[in-house]
Amino acid sequence: MKFEGRIWIFPEDDINTDIIFAGKYTYEPFTPEQMAEHAMEDYDPNFAKQVSQGDIIVAGKNFGCGSSREQAVICLAKAGISCIIAKSFARIYYRNAINQALPLVISPECSEYVIQNKDELETDKISVDFDIGVIKIQDREFQFPKLDSQALEIFKAGGLVEYTRNRLKK
Repeated sequence: MKFEGRIWIFPEDDINTDIIFAGKYTYEPFTPEQMAEHAMEDYDPNFAKQVSQGDIIVAGKNFGCGSSREQAVICLAKAGISCIIAKSFARIYYRNAINQALPLVISPECSEYVIQNKDELETDKISVDFDIGVIKIQDREFQFPKLDSQALEIFKAGGLVEYTRNRLKK
């Protein structure tokens, strides 16, 4: 599993689920595609209009803190984000991301490098190879632990629900 896309840099720590998907929409009966239209709008009102399929977010620590709403994962995945790299993630966000098949990478080294070089890197591409555990940006490489086989199966199935359906069929 490999992704390459434009870098979206959110350097702040503690970007919470209300910033990722505004709390005012929590109880609206939006489809996943409608959720995507509101992704990160309180942080960057143009994000949902400018993000492309395969783009990658790089963030600070504790990304996804706050409530346990899965909309904060769904909106980014449906907007086109292929994965998120951060110094750390809130535990519930991390679990919701696995459930929704949005791969996350904990890489303090990569996150710090990107944040420190934000102005130079914000229009660059970044690649993440989950099979070998390597992030590449410009001439730099950052290692991270490969995903275990069950997590990879969940991602390849499209999320925990599809993974479970496939297993039950067998």
